[in-house]
Amino acid sequence: MEISRGQKPAPVPITLKPIEATPATFEEFGQVVEASPDGKLFGPEDAQLDLSRGIPRLYIMKIEKRPLKFATITHHAGVTQCLGSIGGHEWYLGVAKPSVLENSSDSGKNVVKSSCGHLYEPPRVEEVRVFKISGPKFIKLNRGTWHAGPIFKPEAMDFYNLELTDTNLVDHTTHHFTKENGVVFLIDE
Repeated sequence: MEISRGQKPAPVPITLKPIEATPATFEEFGQVVEASPDGKLFGPEDAQLDLSRGIPRLYIMKIEKRPLKFATITHHAGVTQCLGSIGGHEWYLGVAKPSVLENSSDSGKNVVKSSCGHLYEPPRVEEVRVFKISGPKFIKLNRGTWHAGPIFKPEAMDFYNLELTDTNLVDHTTHHFTKENGVVFLIDE
């Protein structure tokens, strides 16, 4: 197939098999928080939140049509974020490890300044993972963890989201894999 002048080639599909999200499999990216007995005191298995840079916002998102693929990934450099499906329904989350830098000398590779003002290294295609979240649990993302989703099979799902009131206005950096790397991720499920 010939590509016309000015037309970009179709993105190369990369198929990823989901990993079941457990406290051990997800620890590089954040936490998986599951039910604990009523009255249990705060401990390391509870969400370790950083909401210190603003007013927390807990809300329910109605999301529609999120098929099992993604071409962009986002991070929030100044806040942790919690996501969980209402009703414990199965869903997926693409992730890559945090890459926020304190200063440009932190790394000799591809340092980018976000429109939000912080420095970061773009996520690497080969480091992207997909997790399956099943049952009554939620995901706490560490500050700076790249994430794509929630992604799911049904037409629509409701999710609770804990972040700051202005996270998506002042702390939202997105990497476009198709534009920057020529790829799109497909979830093999």
